[in-house]
This record gives sequence, structure tokens and C-alpha cells, in this order.
Amino acid sequence: MTQTTEQGAAPLDWVNPLRDPRDLRLPRIAGPCSIVIFGVTGDLSRKKLLPAIYDLANRGLLPPSFGLTGFARRDWTEDHFKEFVKENVQAHCRTQFNDATWDQLARGIRFVRGTFEDPDAFARLSDTVAELDRDRGTRGNHAFYMSVPPRDFPIVARQLANCGLAKSGEDAWRRVIIEKPFGHDLASAQQLDEVISEVFDPDSVFRIDHYLGKETVQNLLALRFANTMYEPIWNANYVDHVQITMAEDIGVAGRAGYYDGIGAARDVIQNHLLQLMALTAMEEPVSFSARDLMAEKTKVLSAVRLPRDLAAHTARGQYSAGWQGSEPVCGYLEEKGIDPDSTTETYAAIRLDIDTRRWAGVPFYLRTGKRLGRRVTEIALVFKRAPHLPFESTATQELGKNAIVIRVQPYEGVTIRFGSKVPGVTSMEVRDVSMDFSYGRSFTEASPEAYERLILDVLLGDPPLFPTTKEVDLSWRILDPIEDFWSTLGQPQPYRAGTWGPQEAVEMLARDGHRWRMP
Repeated sequence: MTQTTEQGAAPLDWVNPLRDPRDLRLPRIAGPCSIVIFGVTGDLSRKKLLPAIYDLANRGLLPPSFGLTGFARRDWTEDHFKEFVKENVQAHCRTQFNDATWDQLARGIRFVRGTFEDPDAFARLSDTVAELDRDRGTRGNHAFYMSVPPRDFPIVARQLANCGLAKSGEDAWRRVIIEKPFGHDLASAQQLDEVISEVFDPDSVFRIDHYLGKETVQNLLALRFANTMYEPIWNANYVDHVQITMAEDIGVAGRAGYYDGIGAARDVIQNHLLQLMALTAMEEPVSFSARDLMAEKTKVLSAVRLPRDLAAHTARGQYSAGWQGSEPVCGYLEEKGIDPDSTTETYAAIRLDIDTRRWAGVPFYLRTGKRLGRRVTEIALVFKRAPHLPFESTATQELGKNAIVIRVQPYEGVTIRFGSKVPGVTSMEVRDVSMDFSYGRSFTEASPEAYERLILDVLLGDPPLFPTTKEVDLSWRILDPIEDFWSTLGQPQPYRAGTWGPQEAVEMLARDGHRWRMP
């Protein structure tokens, strides 16, 4: 059933008239539409986008009339492209492969061969989506996914404008999905936004940050605002400091051409970690609509204050040869495609302060790195010690500080660390123990991939999990002074692969009387 506006033009929502109101599953599916993927042969498309689209179809969240078009320079036939999609879906899909689902999806798959500089290729693309409108009933609703390097965004956008595919109509929508990075500094981000805004309506631009699509990140909002036990202590009266970590146990993994010259801070802190910080620190929104979430996140990013002494409160490093698990690995400067004299950091840690009443005096430590001890992303709120401990010092020598740890990946869940008496001893002895919530043990359904949620949100036109232009600008205003300072320094401090970063990162927290968590 379709609900329409008073003019009977654009569809507002798609509702199943047979739906039982007691059914708590996702109440909406995407209406008739298609998605065009530029860079469809790349790693992101093969391992994430194509499997996510199939999984959405397999869960019944895409319409039967859905269309998928790949745009690439490969000299492929449509059948060859369908086999490529099927092969990668079978290799990487999260749900069980179903022949009926695949047959339905395959009928809407198309392929357009061409380069971004070729206007004839975009004319063929225009004909292809028109064919989908006619034969599949996609009704002019098309999303364009730019899974390409940022340097190609402007030319693809202008080609879409030239062939008439960029602008939404009265009864149909056009949307563009942009992968990070959103520029390499504030000036380039603003220039990119200016080009995209010339072609697409502002409400039609979706900037993907896949971390915001993860279930645990969204659960952070539920943890804070749906439970009365946490919000009263989520402030400077009780929180000593906050640590946000994204650690990887891999090296550049074939991304040398992109990574060298970009570095850990631009690749991760500017987008993922600052977004996680904003969600951790923001006030309760009026609603979870895009506008209200943006308003609260923007307030946090606007209130961020950089430390005066960047040398003392930032750290960077570069991994050297070592052991990752049981395998010897080379250092960053020995990786294929890396300049032997490169000063690009593979580890970055910074301290930030948020000048609001809630967080005054509470430092936020953000760190990320490659070739660290293990793969983990987490948000840890470390609490102040109890003001009075009526125990002998020997009874609490193994007692740390209470903490709430939100595990974003892997093993998604929440851990609460607190002190408890050791059983069986005659004296009072207290040690740290943990209470643990795990998605895998508490729910029968596995968490969907972040790209499933985000792609569906684009097709529904629901943008709360996508960073806005204002948020991107503010994040670069935070990071640019740090990058400028680092550019005056020499080589980053080396750290051995498989460890947890350079010594100067340890010293950075030690100056404040803290130490890094060992996840």
C-alpha cells in the first residue's frame, strides 16, 4: 500500500496492510528503487556492499522490483557481471544463500561499461536506469554509491548532472552516497562539499561512516537514555576520564597507495572516533530524528578544546617489524608501495577536552593504530575512585577504577567493571570483577552488517546515522591544528608490531595520572 502526499505525488511510506501491530520487526521496507555502484569491482563493493544488498533482499527488506547496476571499465557482459556478483555474495553474505532470493535479485542486475571521463558511458547509464524504470518498475528512484577515491567524486557528480540523473523530481528521488574520507583537511572538505552541492540537493547527500551503522554504536544511545541507572553518573561528577580505542592487528593490507600520506588520524580519528566521542558526550536529544541528533552532536564538537601543549598531549607512531600472533611481519617502511622515508603515522593518540557543564575537567583520550595487540574497538568510561575506602591498603591493592566499557567490535556488548570481595578469605579483600552483556548470547538473531542498515536508511531516505556537512567541518577544525603541528616534526616514534603503540603514548596518559586500558 502506498501513502501519498495531498498532491498525490511523492510516496511517503510503504505499509503492509496485513501486518500485525504486535510484530516488533522493522516496520518498513524500501519502495521501488535501484542502486548504482561506481567502483563496483573494488574490495569495498565485493566484500561489503554486494553482500549487504543481497542480505537485505534475503531479509525481505528490498522490494521485488529492486534494481542493481554496476559501473566499471571492465569489458564484461551482463551475464559475466551477474556471475561476479553471485560469487562475491556467496563468499561474503551474512545470511544463508537462497536460490529464490538470488533469482529475484538477479533479474534486476545490469552492467554499464565505461570510464568516468566518458560522457557516452553515462548516456548508457541513463538509458539503463530508464530501462529499469520501465521493465522493473523502479519509478525513477535511484541511489548512486560512490565507492571510488575522493578525487573522482567531482567528475562523477558532474557527469551525472550532465546526463540528467542527479536531480530529484516531484514524484521520484535521486540520492548520492559518499564514502569517507571527506577531504584531507577543512579546505578540501569544503571544496568537495561545494562541488557535490552544485549537483545534488543537500538532503540527497548521504555521507557513509560505517561505524555509525554498527548495532553497538546505536545501543550506546539505548544504554544511556533508556536506562535510569546510567545517565545520573554519566558526567564529570563521577567520570574520571574516557578512552575511545580503535585498534587493528593488520598492516596497510594493500592500501599503501591510499594510506601513505593520509595516516591514522585522518583515516580514523577525524571520522569514526570523533563521531563515537560525540555520541558518548552529547546531551539527550528531543528525538532520534536526524535533525535532533545532529543538533546534539554538533554542540559537542563545537565545545571541543585542544590541549595547549600538543607535544605533551598527542602521540604518533609507526610500526616496525615484529610478530603478529605467531607470524613475523615487516615494518611500515618495508611494506610494498610505501616510501622508505615516509613520515606517515600508523598510530595516533590525542587528548581532547569538552567545555560543557557535563564534561568540564574530564579528558577524552582517542587512539587508533595498525599492527597493535589485537583488533578491538571500544568506548571506556573510567570512573573516579570512591571518596572513602574503609579498607586497609593491602585489601584493595588489586582494585582498579570502576568502568563501563562498550565493545563496538568484535564480540559486541557491554562490560561493567567493579570491585567485589574475594570469597573464602577471612579478611576483607577486594578485587575487580566484570559483568558482561554480549549480543551473541542475549539475542537469537546475529547483528546485521553496518552496511545493511546504512544502505537501507539511504533507500528509505532516513538520515540520522550519517554525518552532516557541519559535523565534517567541525571535525576537521579539531584535527587540522594537530596535523599542522605534526608536520613540523620528524619521523614518528617506532613501535614493534604486535604491541600497543609507542612509549610516548604511554607517557601522554602518565602525565595526567592515567594509563591505557589493555583491551
